Amino acid sequence: MAPVNDTRPRRRHALVAYVGLLGVVGLLAGACASKTPDFEDVAPADELYAEGIKTLEGRMILWVYPLIDYSKAIESFQAIIDNYPYSEYAVKAELRIADAYFDDGRYEEALSYYRDFGDLHPQHPEVPYTLLRSALCHYRQIKSVNRDQTATREAQQYLEQLIRRYPYAPETRQGERVLRELRTRLAWSVMRTGDFYLKRDEYQSAAERYRSLLNSYPGLGLDAEGLFKLGVCYENMKLEDEALRLFHVVMENFQGTELATAAAEHIAAAN
Repeated sequence: MAPVNDTRPRRRHALVAYVGLLGVVGLLAGACASKTPDFEDVAPADELYAEGIKTLEGRMILWVYPLIDYSKAIESFQAIIDNYPYSEYAVKAELRIADAYFDDGRYEEALSYYRDFGDLHPQHPEVPYTLLRSALCHYRQIKSVNRDQTATREAQQYLEQLIRRYPYAPETRQGERVLRELRTRLAWSVMRTGDFYLKRDEYQSAAERYRSLLNSYPGLGLDAEGLFKLGVCYENMKLEDEALRLFHVVMENFQGTELATAAAEHIAAAN
């Protein structure tokens, strides 16, 4: 009879391997258990808001000039929006971010936040404020009257929208003053363009600008000059009757001015 194989050593090896496997599993489990996710603590919304406001107050340099870390303030307000989107402070934070960008001279970023605020909260009482500030974002980027006036026109559109939609809002009073300034600037820009053509004896092109000035920007203090220069254009274009009519208007309605005296001289020379 063949001897029976002794399986005990093999079982002993299997038992050792099994115990070892359990040990590895236990170590892995322990490692996983000890490696819990780390979540950064976020301060409450009111504390984040207060922190942002305090940062905007700045710290004094040489007891004279406040140093303001606008980026840090924006981070505090953005943390509210990211972590507490339904908090009352989230809406406030949106405006404070826009204001921080504005005060830091980053007008494109500020404009984006002001516009988004109006789109997201069309019934909010601060919408007139955002329209005024949107206009001022463009206003701060206006160039001299002899250069491109796109920023002036963009600011004008926001102010006209403010006045049309919120005629009784406190911001509208300021908007009306700024709008008059912008219209005067645009009028001067048209005048300068007309002068450019007039100096080059391009009377037709100059006349078109002066007519545009008188039709689009009346009552801003440029009427007399626009009428007189348009008369000069007509005179050189051999439109004597139209020129004399304009010179008479200047002489009769702006008595005592140099332009009225010059108009009278042109009338006398034509007779």
